[in-house]
Amino acid sequence: MTPLIEEHALVGDLHTAALIHRRGSVTFTCFPDFDSPAAFASLVGTPEHGSWDLCPTAPYAQVRRRYLPGTLVLETTWTTHGGQARVLDFMPTRPPGSGNPQLIRIVQGVRGEVPMSSRMLIRFAYGKITPRLVRHPHQFGGDRYAALAGPDSLYLDASTPLSEHADGNVEATFLCRPGEQQVLALSWQPSHLPAPPRPDPAAALASTLSFWSDWSARSTYTGPYQEAVQRSLIVLKALTYAPTGGMVAAPTTSLPEEIGGVRNWDYRYTWLRDAAIALGVLALSGYLEEAAAWRDWLARAVAGDPATVQIMYSIKGDRDLPESTLPHLPGYEGSWPVRVGNGAAHQPQLDVFGEVLDAFHLAEEAGLAPCDDAFALQSALLTQVETRWHLPDAGIWEGRGPVRHFVHSKVMGWVAADRMVRRIESGRATGPLESWRKLRDAIHADVCAQGYDPVRNTFTQSYGSTALDASLLLIPLVGFLPPDDKRVIGTIEAIQRELSTGDDGLILRYRTKGDETGGDGLAGDEGAFLACSFWLVEALTMIGRTTEATALFEKLLAEEYDCVARRQLGNFPQAFSHFGLVAGALRLASGEKTAARDEALGLDTAA
Repeated sequence: MTPLIEEHALVGDLHTAALIHRRGSVTFTCFPDFDSPAAFASLVGTPEHGSWDLCPTAPYAQVRRRYLPGTLVLETTWTTHGGQARVLDFMPTRPPGSGNPQLIRIVQGVRGEVPMSSRMLIRFAYGKITPRLVRHPHQFGGDRYAALAGPDSLYLDASTPLSEHADGNVEATFLCRPGEQQVLALSWQPSHLPAPPRPDPAAALASTLSFWSDWSARSTYTGPYQEAVQRSLIVLKALTYAPTGGMVAAPTTSLPEEIGGVRNWDYRYTWLRDAAIALGVLALSGYLEEAAAWRDWLARAVAGDPATVQIMYSIKGDRDLPESTLPHLPGYEGSWPVRVGNGAAHQPQLDVFGEVLDAFHLAEEAGLAPCDDAFALQSALLTQVETRWHLPDAGIWEGRGPVRHFVHSKVMGWVAADRMVRRIESGRATGPLESWRKLRDAIHADVCAQGYDPVRNTFTQSYGSTALDASLLLIPLVGFLPPDDKRVIGTIEAIQRELSTGDDGLILRYRTKGDETGGDGLAGDEGAFLACSFWLVEALTMIGRTTEATALFEKLLAEEYDCVARRQLGNFPQAFSHFGLVAGALRLASGEKTAARDEALGLDTAA
């Protein structure tokens, strides 16, 4: 059976990442970078498209997993009738541009005896290319196999003997006892270079633990959801490409939004919107170094021509992301096509200007030093808003239908102007203040006149539409209207009624039309989008419903960590969901402080 998406864990080295299923199988990994072709692609295919299994040979083994505190080192504990063994999975961190990616798996005996098996099948180019296997016995014990094909090579080092099977699998079987350990380490190398040195697993583990522990200690969040916030911040860091500072939306491609459907997209790129929101979250959590790196990435990606700014780029800043399909892969549970590249890269999405300028604003408010070059870029971006805000666009959700006047896009145009006005008013810069004030006021008036339904007391997805959209929850969050405005409260309540999936508190992005092609130009449906529910947490907090917001937030955390009864859909893990979690925790902390202050003053905080 296809492994459930939510039963995977992430390990990574800030260049690429691997997904490891709870039963010990590496099901998706790209080498050497996030957006490189996968060498293990069974998650969107079958085991024959590449996988690496490491587990006990006993048929009834219990498994328990956790991350070592404050790190991205995954610990899996296997318990069988005969004993207990522990596996540590990690990808050693390294300075940008140095070394090669490695995936190391250390198996340690805890008690008794546990027979273990490692079985690896490498298939380059998303499972399409079978490599040539070459054995390289080590002089000082252990074993090594090299898998070579075209520009790629992978070297599997093992402290125990390896054997090659006719089907291309490289296997090791060994007995795990207390005080003993076996190591299996996979290293990528360009195939034209000499074989890499054998990894030092002890040193690699120590340096990786030290890196993540030191990084986690820099967080300034001290609220009640410390563990969940820390874990989400680590995931966001892990999705960042260290050489450039760009952040992928997710490390996978084509995990479906609907099982068996066609809403399958490649998320291994840097969306300006996602990275900008994540930048603000990281900055507010004390990570200004990441904020500065992202600001530098943006300046390089835009390359001096904001008129041609795209909504997404490659992690290196490339603009050309042609979308194609991989017909040899059947897709996750038959969800086809499997796509590489993303055709939405050239869509007009006017909201990104607001997200980018808001991110710069939040980063500087959090302490990032102003930069003259960055302000020049921001001014140029606002000029684009001034020129284009009145035009229709494709909207935040990248549908493949006709362009429309999306309310969220207009609101974010207002945000772009507002943040620049604030900067000038604060004395941190100079610019055409009155002109930008007029721009801000014009967008605000237009949205309130054309994007609001006075009969239903709610803002709508687009001008002239009756549909709702979860992105409308951002209206109070970005300051477009105060949280006590009746139009804000009406919109929040309408979204709770009309976009809720039921009693679980999850929120849809918008309503789809099943087999009928909807307004987004796509047939089929999709699951709830977790980030939207975290927006609802923030919105409820802002209108004074802190108790309701807290209950929803804690329910979302429970479903995030215990997915027995529900299924995760879509690319995994998604940055959007994790910075939604952090933002929700930060907002709740702020709301609780406000509620405590109001109670001390004898004010009525009930909404």
